[in-house]
Amino acid sequence: MPDTSLITRLRMDAELWDPAPERKPGQNGRPRVKGARRPSPQQRLDDPKTQWKKLKVEHWYGGGKRRVEIYTETCVWYKSGHKPVLIRWVLVRDPQGEFDPQAFVSTNPGHTPLQILTWFVRRWRMEVTFEEARAHVGIETQRQWSDLAIARTTPALFGLFSIATLMANQSTKSQKMPVRTAAWYKKELPAFVDAIALVRRCLWSSCHFSTSSQSRDVLKVPRSLLERLTDAVSYAA
Repeated sequence: MPDTSLITRLRMDAELWDPAPERKPGQNGRPRVKGARRPSPQQRLDDPKTQWKKLKVEHWYGGGKRRVEIYTETCVWYKSGHKPVLIRWVLVRDPQGEFDPQAFVSTNPGHTPLQILTWFVRRWRMEVTFEEARAHVGIETQRQWSDLAIARTTPALFGLFSIATLMANQSTKSQKMPVRTAAWYKKELPAFVDAIALVRRCLWSSCHFSTSSQSRDVLKVPRSLLERLTDAVSYAA
Protein backbone atom coordinates (compact mmCIF):
# COMPACT_ATOMS: atom_id res chain seq x y z
CA MET A 1 0.00 0.00 0.00
CA PRO A 2 2.27 2.80 -1.22
CA ASP A 3 -0.17 5.60 -0.34
CA THR A 4 -0.55 4.53 3.29
CA SER A 5 1.44 6.24 6.03
CA LEU A 6 1.72 5.54 9.75
CA ILE A 7 1.85 8.35 12.31
CA THR A 8 2.43 7.36 15.91
CA ARG A 9 4.51 8.05 19.00
CA LEU A 10 8.24 7.42 18.93
CA ARG A 11 10.16 6.06 21.88
CA MET A 12 12.52 8.59 23.41
CA ASP A 13 15.31 5.98 23.26
CA ALA A 14 14.58 4.91 19.67
CA GLU A 15 17.50 3.73 17.54
CA LEU A 16 17.88 6.10 14.60
CA TRP A 17 20.39 5.84 11.77
CA ASP A 18 21.70 7.60 8.70
CA PRO A 19 20.66 6.13 5.34
CA ALA A 20 22.96 3.40 4.08
CA PRO A 21 25.87 4.76 1.99
CA GLU A 22 25.92 4.00 -1.70
CA ARG A 23 27.60 0.78 -2.63
CA LYS A 24 30.97 1.29 -4.28
CA PRO A 25 31.77 -0.44 -7.59
CA GLY A 26 33.32 -3.83 -6.98
CA GLN A 27 32.56 -3.78 -3.25
CA ASN A 28 32.14 -7.24 -1.77
CA GLY A 29 29.88 -8.42 1.02
CA ARG A 30 26.27 -7.85 1.86
CA PRO A 31 24.84 -4.38 1.14
CA ARG A 32 24.55 -2.19 4.21
CA VAL A 33 21.02 -1.42 5.40
CA LYS A 34 21.89 1.59 7.55
CA GLY A 35 24.56 4.19 8.07
CA ALA A 36 25.97 5.79 11.18
CA ARG A 37 24.02 5.91 14.45
CA ARG A 38 22.20 9.17 15.18
CA PRO A 39 21.29 10.64 18.56
CA SER A 40 18.01 9.43 20.03
CA PRO A 41 15.14 11.85 20.78
CA GLN A 42 16.15 11.84 24.45
CA GLN A 43 19.71 12.75 23.55
CA ARG A 44 18.46 15.57 21.33
CA LEU A 45 16.30 16.80 24.19
CA ASP A 46 19.24 16.80 26.62
CA ASP A 47 21.64 18.44 24.16
CA PRO A 48 21.87 22.21 24.80
CA LYS A 49 22.99 22.71 21.18
CA THR A 50 19.72 21.40 19.75
CA GLN A 51 18.14 24.05 17.54
CA TRP A 52 14.49 24.42 18.42
CA LYS A 53 11.83 26.01 16.22
CA LYS A 54 8.56 27.54 17.35
CA LEU A 55 5.34 26.13 15.91
CA LYS A 56 1.66 27.00 16.43
CA VAL A 57 -0.82 24.12 16.28
CA GLU A 58 -4.31 25.43 15.50
CA HIS A 59 -6.36 22.54 16.92
CA TRP A 60 -4.75 21.17 20.06
CA TYR A 61 -6.49 18.94 22.59
CA GLY A 62 -9.70 20.69 23.61
CA GLY A 63 -9.89 22.62 20.32
CA GLY A 64 -7.65 25.53 21.30
CA LYS A 65 -4.42 26.80 19.82
CA ARG A 66 -1.05 25.75 21.21
CA ARG A 67 2.46 27.11 20.75
CA VAL A 68 5.17 24.48 21.06
CA GLU A 69 8.85 24.11 20.28
CA ILE A 70 9.96 21.36 17.92
CA TYR A 71 13.02 19.66 16.53
CA THR A 72 12.67 17.49 13.45
CA GLU A 73 14.77 15.47 11.04
CA THR A 74 14.54 12.64 8.53
CA CYS A 75 16.49 9.46 9.09
CA VAL A 76 16.24 5.67 8.99
CA TRP A 77 14.51 3.57 11.63
CA TYR A 78 15.90 0.06 11.76
CA LYS A 79 15.39 -2.94 14.01
CA SER A 80 17.06 -6.29 13.58
CA GLY A 81 14.84 -8.61 11.59
CA HIS A 82 12.92 -5.77 9.92
CA LYS A 83 13.48 -3.74 6.79
CA PRO A 84 14.84 -0.20 7.28
CA VAL A 85 12.20 2.52 7.06
CA LEU A 86 12.84 6.11 6.04
CA ILE A 87 10.97 8.33 8.49
CA ARG A 88 10.45 11.88 9.67
CA TRP A 89 10.32 12.30 13.40
CA VAL A 90 9.40 15.32 15.49
CA LEU A 91 10.44 16.11 19.05
CA VAL A 92 7.98 18.39 20.84
CA ARG A 93 8.39 20.27 24.10
CA ASP A 94 6.09 22.72 25.85
CA PRO A 95 7.62 26.12 26.72
CA GLN A 96 5.05 26.44 29.51
CA GLY A 97 5.99 23.06 30.96
CA GLU A 98 2.40 21.77 31.13
CA PHE A 99 3.17 18.45 29.38
CA ASP A 100 6.25 16.28 29.10
CA PRO A 101 8.37 16.28 25.93
CA GLN A 102 7.18 13.75 23.38
CA ALA A 103 8.40 12.38 20.06
CA PHE A 104 6.24 11.49 17.05
CA VAL A 105 7.08 9.74 13.80
CA SER A 106 5.66 9.44 10.29
CA THR A 107 6.61 6.80 7.74
CA ASN A 108 6.24 9.49 5.06
CA PRO A 109 9.32 11.75 5.24
CA GLY A 110 7.48 14.31 3.11
CA HIS A 111 5.08 15.14 5.92
CA THR A 112 5.70 18.43 7.68
CA PRO A 113 5.93 18.67 11.49
CA LEU A 114 2.65 20.61 11.54
CA GLN A 115 0.89 17.87 9.57
CA ILE A 116 2.23 15.16 11.87
CA LEU A 117 1.12 16.93 15.04
CA THR A 118 -2.26 17.97 13.62
CA TRP A 119 -3.11 14.48 12.40
CA PHE A 120 -1.93 12.84 15.62
CA VAL A 121 -4.08 15.16 17.74
CA ARG A 122 -7.04 14.52 15.43
CA ARG A 123 -6.99 10.83 16.31
CA TRP A 124 -8.35 11.74 19.75
CA ARG A 125 -11.64 12.83 18.18
CA MET A 126 -11.88 9.53 16.33
CA GLU A 127 -11.24 7.53 19.51
CA VAL A 128 -13.87 9.50 21.40
CA THR A 129 -16.37 8.98 18.57
CA PHE A 130 -15.91 5.21 18.65
CA GLU A 131 -16.11 5.12 22.45
CA GLU A 132 -19.25 7.29 22.59
CA ALA A 133 -20.91 5.36 19.76
CA ARG A 134 -20.26 2.09 21.56
CA ALA A 135 -21.57 3.38 24.88
CA HIS A 136 -24.75 5.09 23.65
CA VAL A 137 -25.86 3.51 20.36
CA GLY A 138 -24.44 0.01 20.79
CA ILE A 139 -21.74 -0.27 18.12
CA GLU A 140 -19.79 -3.55 18.46
CA THR A 141 -22.33 -4.88 20.97
CA GLN A 142 -24.85 -6.28 18.49
CA ARG A 143 -25.98 -9.83 19.26
CA GLN A 144 -26.11 -11.16 15.74
CA TRP A 145 -24.87 -14.44 14.36
CA SER A 146 -24.40 -13.35 10.77
CA ASP A 147 -21.39 -11.30 9.68
CA LEU A 148 -23.53 -9.72 6.97
CA ALA A 149 -26.05 -8.58 9.58
CA ILE A 150 -23.28 -6.93 11.59
CA ALA A 151 -21.92 -5.31 8.42
CA ARG A 152 -25.36 -3.82 7.77
CA THR A 153 -26.07 -2.76 11.35
CA THR A 154 -22.79 -0.98 12.11
CA PRO A 155 -23.12 1.69 9.36
CA ALA A 156 -26.74 2.22 10.42
CA LEU A 157 -25.65 2.84 14.03
CA PHE A 158 -22.99 5.28 12.89
CA GLY A 159 -25.70 7.02 10.89
CA LEU A 160 -27.88 7.18 14.00
CA PHE A 161 -24.96 8.71 15.89
CA SER A 162 -24.56 11.36 13.19
CA ILE A 163 -28.30 12.12 13.05
CA ALA A 164 -28.47 12.63 16.83
CA THR A 165 -25.45 14.94 16.68
CA LEU A 166 -26.92 17.01 13.86
CA MET A 167 -30.34 17.23 15.55
CA ALA A 168 -28.73 18.41 18.79
CA ASN A 169 -26.69 21.00 16.93
CA GLN A 170 -29.83 22.26 15.17
CA SER A 171 -31.70 22.44 18.48
CA THR A 172 -28.99 24.64 20.04
CA LYS A 173 -30.01 27.44 17.65
CA SER A 174 -33.23 27.91 19.62
CA GLN A 175 -32.17 26.72 23.07
CA LYS A 176 -29.05 26.18 25.12
CA MET A 177 -27.80 22.64 25.40
CA PRO A 178 -27.69 21.56 29.06
CA VAL A 179 -24.35 20.15 30.19
CA ARG A 180 -24.54 17.63 33.00
CA THR A 181 -21.60 17.71 35.39
CA ALA A 182 -20.62 15.81 38.51
CA ALA A 183 -19.15 16.93 41.80
CA TRP A 184 -15.83 15.25 40.94
CA TYR A 185 -15.70 16.31 37.28
CA LYS A 186 -16.28 19.81 35.96
CA LYS A 187 -17.30 19.70 32.31
CA GLU A 188 -17.55 22.93 30.35
CA LEU A 189 -18.39 21.61 26.87
CA PRO A 190 -21.22 19.20 25.99
CA ALA A 191 -20.49 15.58 25.14
CA PHE A 192 -22.54 13.15 23.08
CA VAL A 193 -24.44 12.08 26.19
CA ASP A 194 -25.70 15.67 26.50
CA ALA A 195 -26.56 15.77 22.79
CA ILE A 196 -28.60 12.57 22.83
CA ALA A 197 -30.38 13.66 26.02
CA LEU A 198 -31.39 16.91 24.33
CA VAL A 199 -32.68 15.02 21.28
CA ARG A 200 -34.71 12.67 23.47
CA ARG A 201 -36.31 15.57 25.34
CA CYS A 202 -37.17 17.30 22.07
CA LEU A 203 -38.80 14.15 20.69
CA TRP A 204 -40.74 13.45 23.87
CA SER A 205 -42.05 17.00 24.06
CA SER A 206 -43.30 16.99 20.46
CA CYS A 207 -46.96 16.45 19.59
CA HIS A 208 -46.35 12.79 18.77
CA PHE A 209 -45.19 11.96 22.28
CA SER A 210 -47.10 14.53 24.30
CA THR A 211 -48.72 13.10 27.43
CA SER A 212 -49.84 16.28 29.24
CA SER A 213 -50.28 19.97 28.68
CA GLN A 214 -47.39 22.40 29.10
CA SER A 215 -49.59 25.28 30.28
CA ARG A 216 -50.10 24.15 33.89
CA ASP A 217 -47.54 23.77 36.68
CA VAL A 218 -49.24 20.86 38.38
CA LEU A 219 -51.09 18.05 36.61
CA LYS A 220 -51.07 14.51 37.97
CA VAL A 221 -47.51 14.96 39.26
CA PRO A 222 -45.67 18.15 40.21
CA ARG A 223 -43.90 19.77 37.28
CA SER A 224 -40.53 19.71 39.11
CA LEU A 225 -40.81 15.95 39.67
CA LEU A 226 -41.77 15.36 36.05
CA GLU A 227 -38.75 17.34 34.91
CA ARG A 228 -36.44 15.38 37.18
CA LEU A 229 -37.82 12.07 35.93
CA THR A 230 -37.51 13.21 32.31
CA ASP A 231 -33.95 14.35 32.88
CA ALA A 232 -33.00 11.01 34.48
CA VAL A 233 -34.53 8.98 31.67
CA SER A 234 -33.04 11.14 28.91
CA TYR A 235 -29.53 10.45 30.23
CA ALA A 236 -30.09 6.71 30.53
CA ALA A 237 -27.74 4.65 28.35
